[in-house]
Amino acid sequence: MREVAASFVVPGPSGVAVRGRLKHLTAEDERVLRAVGAYQGGLASRDLKARCADGLKHSAESWAGRKRELTKESSSRIAGAITKASHDQWALARRCQAAHIRSLEAGIRTLRHRLSLPVGAKGTKRAPGGYRSRGEWFHKSRRLKALEDRLAAAVADWQAGQVRVVRGGKRLLNTRHHLAEAGLSEEQWRERWEAERWFLAADGESGKRYGNETIRVTPDGRVSIKLPALLAHLANSAHGRYTLTPAVAFAHRGGEWADRVEGNRAVAYRIHYDTGRGRWYLTASWQRPVVRTVPLEAARTGGVIGVDTNADHFAAYRLDAHGNPVGEPHRFGYDLSGTAAHRDAQVRHALTRLLHWARRTGVSAIAIEDLDFGAEKTREKHGRRKRFRQLISGLPTGKLKARLVSMAAERGLAIIAVDPAYTSMWGAQHWQKPLTTPHRRMSRHDAAGIAIGRRALGHPIRRRTTPPSHDRSDRVRHRTVQAAPGASGCEGPRPRIPGPRTRSVPPDTARTRATRTPKTVRDVRSTRMWVQDSLLLTE
Repeated sequence: MREVAASFVVPGPSGVAVRGRLKHLTAEDERVLRAVGAYQGGLASRDLKARCADGLKHSAESWAGRKRELTKESSSRIAGAITKASHDQWALARRCQAAHIRSLEAGIRTLRHRLSLPVGAKGTKRAPGGYRSRGEWFHKSRRLKALEDRLAAAVADWQAGQVRVVRGGKRLLNTRHHLAEAGLSEEQWRERWEAERWFLAADGESGKRYGNETIRVTPDGRVSIKLPALLAHLANSAHGRYTLTPAVAFAHRGGEWADRVEGNRAVAYRIHYDTGRGRWYLTASWQRPVVRTVPLEAARTGGVIGVDTNADHFAAYRLDAHGNPVGEPHRFGYDLSGTAAHRDAQVRHALTRLLHWARRTGVSAIAIEDLDFGAEKTREKHGRRKRFRQLISGLPTGKLKARLVSMAAERGLAIIAVDPAYTSMWGAQHWQKPLTTPHRRMSRHDAAGIAIGRRALGHPIRRRTTPPSHDRSDRVRHRTVQAAPGASGCEGPRPRIPGPRTRSVPPDTARTRATRTPKTVRDVRSTRMWVQDSLLLTE
């Protein structure tokens, strides 16, 4: 058994992003947006190539040099936004490369272990066994060599600082070779590819008018764009700006956005074209001041809701501050099939229902597992369990964490992250059967929610020892659920203290029981009831 990590309160969100639709754009508006996006997208592609070529030799001087070159063809603000985006994209590719190396190392360790065992050797719950046949052993030995070659190449790229980035996305690039399966024509794919490579974004500047000089949005929703010098002839406003015909409105957090704009605080904007729907969108984002998280002990005072994340639902159970399950288990289902937008909407809807229930119950925190399947979804780890690998790969753990933290912060709820080790196994072992009644059906997921909540509260997952039956001398004197933290014997039976007050059996009872005559006999032939014998035989 591995050591269980300590629970902690997840820090609150540090940024906000809202999106509004640019409706009723004229043909001239779309022509200008496409021209600006394509022009700045070409500059971004060239700058990203230069950033990847620098590799680990990148420095503040080289960054400033790239920015000066871009300023000649655009403006200093656009050049700053492009160089920053290139640096962030290179850093993201670097992190993905490190995760790929860890995954290869995990697969190689598993293959080496299984190849070292005799053919047909049985595994255990903690380690897999040998391969089932000589043929499978041979194919896995070849795969080991292939993974070792991939690892060597990845480590060499990592040490050299070389990454591979595709502006527009590698998946969309590969779709070009499978247009029939994707249901796209070449023209449709080309339009989507070009739209993904456009660059229509600007970082906010505090103290500037309306918080942004490049893409400016007034409090009444009027959008104007600072055009590059090469496209200044397209301007319809003063100072080389183009003002769009429609106004934009933010239905979500519109008041907060308006306060920032009127106060000239920094707001970043990004204009995006959805080729599938044929719609233009404007996304506004800004940073929030760092909110100090509540201490863990304070988050535990009002009880928690333990949430077990599954492939199609959240299994939630409410626990009081002492770790006692309260009420009935709740499930909040979602469907992770379909497009990414559909999956995201399903997760948001399930989290909304979970948070509304949490507010009604009055708890102060929600406990959730700190899941990370980075090295756990390789086929070397799970063998032929392809459906299980697809299952854990489809769980939106990263997006779920970000969504839950930001949505819970708006409702004043803290998020407690716990180690996911053994929660499902121990929950089913200690809580599933005792809480199952004719009117309550408990699943392993519901029991895992209790285990998660108890771990977040600092209590052991194991329940108290089951009390003696009614035919024992001390009867049922303590309950099986968790008592207060300071209660004596909260994790086991009461200590045996001989004496008349506890009505315990004297130490010599076992020796004298054989010679003692029972005072009652059972009349089986007549009444089948316990009756008192009329004659007591004593020595």
